[in-house]
Amino acid sequence: MNYYIGADLGTSGLKLLLVDAKGKILNSVTKNYQVYYPNPGWSEQNPEDWWNAFVSGVGELLSGFDAKSVKGLSVAGQMHALVILDQNDEVIRPAILWNDGRTDRETEYLNTIVGKQKLSDYTANIAFAGFTAPKILWLKNNEKENFNKISKIMLPKDYIAYRLTGVHSIDYSDASGTLLLDVKNKCWSKEMLKICDVREEQLPKLYESFDYTGEVLPENAKLLGFADGVRVAAGAGDNAGAAIGTATVGEGKCNISLGTSGTIFISSEKFGVDKFNALHSFCHSDGGYHLMGCILSAASCNKWFYEEILKTDDYSGEQAGIREQNLGKNHVYFLPYLMGERSPINDTDARGLFVGMRPDTTRQDMILAVLEGVAFAFRDNLEIAKSLGVDVKVSTICGGGAKSKLWQKIIANILNIELEIPAVEEGPGLGAAMLAMVACGEYDSVLTCAKTLVLKKETIRPHAETVARYEESYQKYRKIYPAIKQLYKELI
Repeated sequence: MNYYIGADLGTSGLKLLLVDAKGKILNSVTKNYQVYYPNPGWSEQNPEDWWNAFVSGVGELLSGFDAKSVKGLSVAGQMHALVILDQNDEVIRPAILWNDGRTDRETEYLNTIVGKQKLSDYTANIAFAGFTAPKILWLKNNEKENFNKISKIMLPKDYIAYRLTGVHSIDYSDASGTLLLDVKNKCWSKEMLKICDVREEQLPKLYESFDYTGEVLPENAKLLGFADGVRVAAGAGDNAGAAIGTATVGEGKCNISLGTSGTIFISSEKFGVDKFNALHSFCHSDGGYHLMGCILSAASCNKWFYEEILKTDDYSGEQAGIREQNLGKNHVYFLPYLMGERSPINDTDARGLFVGMRPDTTRQDMILAVLEGVAFAFRDNLEIAKSLGVDVKVSTICGGGAKSKLWQKIIANILNIELEIPAVEEGPGLGAAMLAMVACGEYDSVLTCAKTLVLKKETIRPHAETVARYEESYQKYRKIYPAIKQLYKELI
């Protein structure tokens, strides 16, 4: 029997899956590591921690299994983070993560001096603070010595692949989030490299996500217990990986990811751009393209409110008293901008906000407001997609927050779409394993693999009366941010 390993290199930890060729998950292991916050708004990690988590995690994953039966592996991972290596392929400084907010000045420079239209022409996207290109400019402006040492620029999952194979590789989906890729033509943008003072040889070689990029080096095969010749696929950005794991492939499919951050991901066989650049236009890991809206704080809003404010981790207990008939009747609203916001407002100054509290406001009103606020933020992004003629009627949903039945119902009704719940909810890790299967020839395409392996267990349908109530609430919600927007700069 052939085994495949799929890895999800997340912000808080690495999740590893051992999967057979029929998609059955045989084992899973999670290894956590630390996020460092050296200054307010900064967010960093040590790439060596990722590698150590991978090595120790694979050992645990394969305990009781024949490691020699592993034929391939792949990594899906957190996007946008800047990993830099010197001429000896040693890490120069801690990785600057996707949710790091230090690049306001560089983002403003790119969007206003270079100009949004030029950026869109070069890359199909504009600059967001989390993207990689602003981080490179920040490094040039603030850590010149480190900038001058750069021999290779990488993203997190690609660092693991490099340590495994010795190959500097990157897939198109993850490269799309660097703001260095000409997404339409699937090549590095010469104009953006010049703007960022980067040479093409400093960047990894580009691959499709399902491409075989190299084999695990003999010394690593020995370390991990593998046979020689284990293939490594290029892998994907976490959201593109989750899309594979939920069969969001081909034309017109949608997936909502409700993790630490949140995304709404719409796949397409053709390249397309939102003229306002409120949504990202990226390459997809199935070989096509996708539009994606990203909200920086999703399930993390829930975690913050329960654990930091209410001082409890009894999520289901706190939600138990909220009845379905209460949905759409809440008088409290919550803006979920704890880390600023990306799509569609692109405002690093924005922050979380409760509105509408009264003497009779209850604990449950505020809990419900947090859940609804995140769903309303997804709705903001869906409205942009609708303006482009994209008609989403059904979406899969994955991520830790998606395990909440209440949250599922709220999202289905606020977005007025059906939500399909995957039979196996493993998101990016499963998608990575499936990409490895294609790279090893187990399946002839990502589409075939997804159609064969991904099953749905349940469908959540919106209720007409609840939809109508939430429509009225949403029209009120969408007025809050424009009213407060100018005050944010003064409040921070």
